[in-house]
Amino acid sequence: MGFVILIFGAYLLGAIPFGLIIARAHGKDLRSIGSGNIGATNLSRAVGKKWAYLCFLLDAAKGLLPMAVAVRFISSPPTVAELFLVLAAGCAAVLGHIFPIYLKFKGGKGVATSFGVALGLWPYYTICAAVAFLIWLTVLLLWRYVSLASITASVAFPLTLVLMIKLARGWDFANLWPLLIAAVAIPIMVVLRHRENIKRLIAGTESKISR
Repeated sequence: MGFVILIFGAYLLGAIPFGLIIARAHGKDLRSIGSGNIGATNLSRAVGKKWAYLCFLLDAAKGLLPMAVAVRFISSPPTVAELFLVLAAGCAAVLGHIFPIYLKFKGGKGVATSFGVALGLWPYYTICAAVAFLIWLTVLLLWRYVSLASITASVAFPLTLVLMIKLARGWDFANLWPLLIAAVAIPIMVVLRHRENIKRLIAGTESKISR
């Protein structure tokens, strides 16, 4: 019952549209600006980079906090059932961000919240999240497309996890396979949410960030 409450609470927390709230505090409706997305990238266009950084941190915290609570109730090493419960809380937070009940289920793309979820599951997801972040930063600095960086990092995350399961001592696929399922499912959602960005990238019309 405690995990049911946690999963429901994770969804409601994930559904809080911090980007929209920050934009409204500046007298703007983020959904009518730029791409119309309620995430940090569009917020940067609307009110500036410092507010976009704050939004990213808040959106990441929506994923990190439920995971930080959930992992306190699992054993070490965790059982398969415990991993499913923890991952359910993390996925609920991401789904809350993408399909927020407060905005008629029309939300953001889930990148920052997914990053927060990954950071919260030490060491399995945290290490993979660190690698994915480095890839995100490298792609962003080279090509200046936030969407391309996010898509690339999302794809790199499950690949890194597979590599770590093969190489790291004590990382046994027989016990950790639920992590791989979520590590594939969440990036698929992120990539699907970027399908319009992918079209613009192919057409050469995607917006770049300023240097």
